[in-house]
Amino acid sequence: MPKLVIVESPAKAKTIKKFLGTDFEVVASMGHIRDLPKSKLGVDVENNFTPQYTEMKDKEDVIKDLKKKAKKCDKIYLATDPDREGEAISWHLSQILGLNLEENNRVAFNEITKNGIKAGMENPHKINIDLVNAQQARRILDRIVGYKLSPFLWKKVKRGLSAGRVQSVAVRLIVDRENEISKFVSQEYWTIDGKFTAPPSRKYFSAKLITIDGNKAEITNKEHADAILEGLENVEFKVTNVKKKVTKRQPAPPFITSTLQQEASRRLGFASKRTMKAAQELYEGIEIEGMGAVGLITYMRTDSLRISEEARNAANKYIASRYGEDYLPSSPRIFKTKKNIQDAHEAIRPSMPEIEPEKVKSSLSNDQYKLYKLIWERFIASQMANALLDTVSVDIEAGNCVFRASGHSIKFDGFTVLYEEAKDSASEEEKENKILPPIEEGQLLRVKGLEGNQHFTQPPPRYTEATLIKALEENGIGRPSTYAPTISTITARMYVERDGKQLKPTGLGIVTTELMKEHFKHIVDAKFTAKMESDLDDVEKGTKDWVNSLRDFYEDFEKALTDAEVAMEGKRVRVPSEETDEICEVCGKNMVIKIGRFGKFLACSGFPECTNTKKIVQSTKGNCPLCGSKIILKKSKKGRNFYGCEGYPNCNFMTWYAPVEDNCPKCGSTLFKKGGKAGKLICEKPDCGYERGL
Repeated sequence: MPKLVIVESPAKAKTIKKFLGTDFEVVASMGHIRDLPKSKLGVDVENNFTPQYTEMKDKEDVIKDLKKKAKKCDKIYLATDPDREGEAISWHLSQILGLNLEENNRVAFNEITKNGIKAGMENPHKINIDLVNAQQARRILDRIVGYKLSPFLWKKVKRGLSAGRVQSVAVRLIVDRENEISKFVSQEYWTIDGKFTAPPSRKYFSAKLITIDGNKAEITNKEHADAILEGLENVEFKVTNVKKKVTKRQPAPPFITSTLQQEASRRLGFASKRTMKAAQELYEGIEIEGMGAVGLITYMRTDSLRISEEARNAANKYIASRYGEDYLPSSPRIFKTKKNIQDAHEAIRPSMPEIEPEKVKSSLSNDQYKLYKLIWERFIASQMANALLDTVSVDIEAGNCVFRASGHSIKFDGFTVLYEEAKDSASEEEKENKILPPIEEGQLLRVKGLEGNQHFTQPPPRYTEATLIKALEENGIGRPSTYAPTISTITARMYVERDGKQLKPTGLGIVTTELMKEHFKHIVDAKFTAKMESDLDDVEKGTKDWVNSLRDFYEDFEKALTDAEVAMEGKRVRVPSEETDEICEVCGKNMVIKIGRFGKFLACSGFPECTNTKKIVQSTKGNCPLCGSKIILKKSKKGRNFYGCEGYPNCNFMTWYAPVEDNCPKCGSTLFKKGGKAGKLICEKPDCGYERGL
């Protein structure tokens, strides 16, 4: 009789079947097969928070098929994903199929490769009930918050709202940042910037005034700046100090879940949900030309920076053959994982480092290729030698003032020959850190120009997906696997909206957060939420009882809910409407923006006397290359922005590329921007074909 292996997805089943052969049947559970009921709380709070699991209706045929196949097999292996969620799915499968929890029927694959499958099958173990309990505790906790708090928000704010532990804190972070921005008072300050040459070199370089009379230069207005500039007239500029040194730059470590999501957001413009979808596909296995189905990366939900010696050796072999021995570090590079991290899996890396991205590009979708290339380059670079920089800092004395210039040159490129980590923003020092000409101590410089420049202090920037994920991680809120669904939820529920790459709160998000801060402080408190995550980690380790963790939370939560009901008796919170310049064609009053079940729409401010509503149409600066009508911004069913003709359905023009103000010099049509900073402008008019770099 064959042996049965159960995984979550058909793609994963197909890849694993290739390696296990005809003695095994590999089937997919299609994810969870049991859950708490949708129609009621489903948790017996009075009886130790006992969950009342039910078989999911849309999985009836799957469950029937699994039971049928299980009867025909003499051995069953549960090979769901190697994390809390996967452990819980295996436990639910064992309950439905009547498996013995004391048997070693659980196998885990860190990578879907021949060696990874072999290692997993050779080391079966019991289901880890501590992992299961940690997942159960999280599920029950989120159900209690959502099921009991959401109806309160329906009554007091707006029907259809949802509440959640992690999502509520994420929204609060965004709301608090918006409050910081609105309260920020900009301060004027000035800098004195100079351009110099060091004869005989004719190349000029920049330097900034840093001290006056030995104190930090603090210039608050134009008059002060002008006085300093006047005092510098006819003054000798002399180099008083030249510091030269060689500095090392280490590569970034290989990816963990959170850093992968951040870097994919910065570098590729991927939403976290899009990143994790592509990563899941790369892990589960893809049909590669000449290789068959193969998993290209290791498991993508991990907090660990550990990598196997086998992977390190493969990377070293590739680096030595491709770049030479000089690009290998003097000793194996080992990155330290943060404390209190479960080290069950390796970092995210290519399962076979020798497979270069270009070799498999033709077999991958665009998203899969971009993400695999990012993961592959980051991992290979993490195993390469440091980059060495020749840095120089020059102090220039002029009367009672000192200017400073900084610069560097590459002594040895090391890992940067392949990859450098993207940054959310460059510091002023990094922006100005240019290569300097040869400069000697005591040398007199020639002034090419001095000027005072006005600046204003800037408020903190709004969060992007990358910086929000970083903030959630730093505060210990949620876990990397929850970041993508959390951000998707808060945008789908219209608590937060996107403004380019930035995330800003809606009026709904602001009033809901203020209500939560007033009546449910602990739910939207970052430290409290982090403490709950720490408790769940302790449950996973087997050092804390999951029922006691839930009981500790529930007592305070129930009291807060009762107190809020009393305090808000007969009251409702009004969500402010955003007035527009659009005039209602029915009654002549201004239209306002409101949020409905399907997103934002325009409604007459004269409601309820006037009930006129209409869709929000966001025009662009471009015209349709087919019919000349305006191009408007639209959203796909998956939430992606695209651009289409306002004359649809009579004209079906659409594009993913944003229109720009420039017109095609060849045919006069609107040009569209394709790609990022290194992209190009293209003409979308049929048979034109014009394009140029940015």
